[in-house]
Amino acid sequence: MRRRAFIASGGLGLAGAAALAAPAIAQSQLEVKWRMATSWPKSLDTLFGAAEFLAKRVAEATDNQFQIRVFAGGEIVPALQVLDAVQNNTVEMGHTASYYYIGKDPTFSLDCTIPFGMNYRQMNAWVTHGGGLELLRKFFADYNIYNIPAGNTGAQMGGWFRKEIKTVDDLKGLKFRIGGLGGAVLGKLGVVTQQIAGADIYPALEKGTIDAAEWVGPYDDEKLGFYKVAKYYYYPGWWEGQAQNSAYINLDQWNKLPKNYQAILTAACSDAKSWMVGKYDTDNVPALRRLVANGAELRPFSREILDASHKAAQEYYAELSQKNPKWKAIYDPWNQFLGDEIQWFRLNELSFDSYMATSLKKS
Repeated sequence: MRRRAFIASGGLGLAGAAALAAPAIAQSQLEVKWRMATSWPKSLDTLFGAAEFLAKRVAEATDNQFQIRVFAGGEIVPALQVLDAVQNNTVEMGHTASYYYIGKDPTFSLDCTIPFGMNYRQMNAWVTHGGGLELLRKFFADYNIYNIPAGNTGAQMGGWFRKEIKTVDDLKGLKFRIGGLGGAVLGKLGVVTQQIAGADIYPALEKGTIDAAEWVGPYDDEKLGFYKVAKYYYYPGWWEGQAQNSAYINLDQWNKLPKNYQAILTAACSDAKSWMVGKYDTDNVPALRRLVANGAELRPFSREILDASHKAAQEYYAELSQKNPKWKAIYDPWNQFLGDEIQWFRLNELSFDSYMATSLKKS
């Protein structure tokens, strides 16, 4: 009788332990609730969508114990002030493009893109295996930020112009919305540049405050409606052979996270980067066809403009290296890595892509 009672009570004990195991594990995890300010309007479902994707990944991996609430540009802070908000711990985290902050230091642009720089795969190689991320994190630490790559647009288009641009002289006096160091380079050629948040570009273009504007590529540009007020669509966006977006995390907040949460957040950022570039590569194709059907006229930048811009870019980088040691400390190894990558890509990747392009024309 006692044996049966012991077995029965033991059985109930095991069942009870099993029933309590899952909640107990969940309860043992730290509950974290963060806010993420972004530089993107909600209408851009690839840029803003990547931030949402990241947050969802983190929540799913932690049984909703680590929650990140995502805010569009302007909801907490202006779109181009995400860096300050994270640095000052106004928000724990941000999602943005680092070249928006070149007014503080041009070195920020190396975390995103610079004119005539790397393509997506080269940038990915540099930050994951070429030592780039370690150099960038040393720089960002001075701003109380831990940065993680968390998106990429791939190569961008050259933007929308009200009139055709054939020569360098056509650029003089042109009022152009452009992000990052592309503005500094074009400024050497007489362009009057402005950095305007995505949601504010169309009104400026429509009112004639600017003569031309670039953003990302066909999918976003169609959503923003640029083709309605400027019909000439130029390529390539030589100032953005890729554009890496980053998650900014307040350094103190990062250090407070348990190691497993740090690992989960890092993995989610990597997933978001892959998700973004894949979505753009997919959605840009039909979007470009629709834009052309709606009257957009594709135009390549002339060799004259490309050569003059390239020369101006190299002069600008040399000037920065002479006066900005933080820039030089990252740019020099970045430039060496790019040179090596271009030799490899020229040999193999470019020859394959060139053949495929000519093969497609024949078929």
